[in-house]
Amino acid sequence: MLELDQIGFSIPRGGGEQALLQDISIRVNRGHFMAIVGPSGCGKTTLLRVIAGLNEESEGHIRWEGRDLAEDGDLEPSEVGYVPQFSIAFDELTVEESVESAVRLRVQTRSGAQVEEIADTVMEQVGLTELRDRRVKVLSGGQKRRLGLALELVSDPTLLLCDEVTSGLDPKSEREIVELMHELSEDGRRIVINVTHSLGGLHLYDSVLVLFAGRVVFHGPPDQLAHYFSVENAEEVYPSLANREPDDWARSWARHADAYYEAAIKAEPDQLEGAHEPAPVPGPLAQFWVLLARRWRIFFRDRTGLLLHLAMLVGFPLLVVIFGLDGIPQPKHVPAGADLMEKLAAQQAVAADNLKIGGLISGLIMFQVILLTLMGSNNSAREIAAERPIFEKEKFGGLHVSSYIASKVCFLAVLVLVQALWMGVFVQLCIPALPGDIVTRLLILILVNSAMCAICLGISGLMKTPEQATLLSIYLVGFQLPLSGAVLALPGWLEPLARPLISAFWGWSGSLSSMKN
Repeated sequence: MLELDQIGFSIPRGGGEQALLQDISIRVNRGHFMAIVGPSGCGKTTLLRVIAGLNEESEGHIRWEGRDLAEDGDLEPSEVGYVPQFSIAFDELTVEESVESAVRLRVQTRSGAQVEEIADTVMEQVGLTELRDRRVKVLSGGQKRRLGLALELVSDPTLLLCDEVTSGLDPKSEREIVELMHELSEDGRRIVINVTHSLGGLHLYDSVLVLFAGRVVFHGPPDQLAHYFSVENAEEVYPSLANREPDDWARSWARHADAYYEAAIKAEPDQLEGAHEPAPVPGPLAQFWVLLARRWRIFFRDRTGLLLHLAMLVGFPLLVVIFGLDGIPQPKHVPAGADLMEKLAAQQAVAADNLKIGGLISGLIMFQVILLTLMGSNNSAREIAAERPIFEKEKFGGLHVSSYIASKVCFLAVLVLVQALWMGVFVQLCIPALPGDIVTRLLILILVNSAMCAICLGISGLMKTPEQATLLSIYLVGFQLPLSGAVLALPGWLEPLARPLISAFWGWSGSLSSMKN
């Protein structure tokens, strides 16, 4: 049983508190299918997130199976499923791969056969068996909503929370999704709660909860909805709400609740067949390998991204080599035995030649490190920001953050090693006269790429959208060239702040230092 006792939720606003939910008290038994409806901005999604534990209630108590979640601990990841408004899955994966990935991340299994068995069962439940080999990006809106449900059903949750999963669908697809959610609640064990704007098809629900300005104004059987609001049909409920203040509606419901409320609540089964303990979540190491394998699969299937990486890997070293095709002249020396005037002239000529050689070498090194900073930025600028909704969803389902970060570091480390080593080795092969120890120079190039990759990964983790992360990372790359040479002339108070962000400065100066002799 799910019980909400005088739940309130407020947010800071204008130096005070703004209440988004007030005095929400409801009870929902197992085997119940409930709709949460109300005008836009009335608090439907906020209430769902409070129930899920994504938002912490400001007041009141939430009880699940008799335990107070604030005092006795949150719901286990396998007890609750949260289906967002839009399907959250990787476009490059197939339906089957998406479901199996969810199984491996959320359910501790004994073998690959058990993973396949769970995935097959879930896909059959939601009607996706025939589409198992189809890529997510080609699914229709209704099929993506089914996939969203499938990803939550892999852990067989007893509380399934759906946030407007029928929004934007055609009437036929909407009806099919509602019927599917109704079927999922009929086993007598699972509670299914669906937030919806639509007031059509309410007959499939066991009860309807109407919110208005964050208050409960009705919770009862759908066939009593029109009667309570004194309208001809459910479609007229929203306009009727505007006729009275939210507080008036809430007080009215408090007086009449008993007459409607008990009729909406089915008797809870005393015994349930197949009841089970919450499934344990896989350990961090197991999740790490699943995430890493999935990331590489997506990398090789993303043709646009893969072509961009290959273009940089091949094209950038070629750009460097072009400026050194004529080779690097050997330093000249002042001839021995010359008179004073000849020595002075020779010294001037040698100094001029050596300056040109030094400038050429310095330019080649700078070009390498700048291009590697650009590659590092491209590697990681969107890595977290582009999949933030998926990460947040999987974290809610029990994903260990350490596994996620470790998988990103390992994936990016391979890219960094390939890019830096290829850059250094290719340039050295094409310009063998480039002085200095190749091993030292390769190490510096790896560090340059790693530094920019790490900084941009941090940016990606902080930004809300991939566009913001990309823009800021591009700006950071753009600062490398001018500030690498000007860093020594910065004001004393600014220099310590600038230097950690200018990996090209360290790569350029470090490489030149290794070539001094």
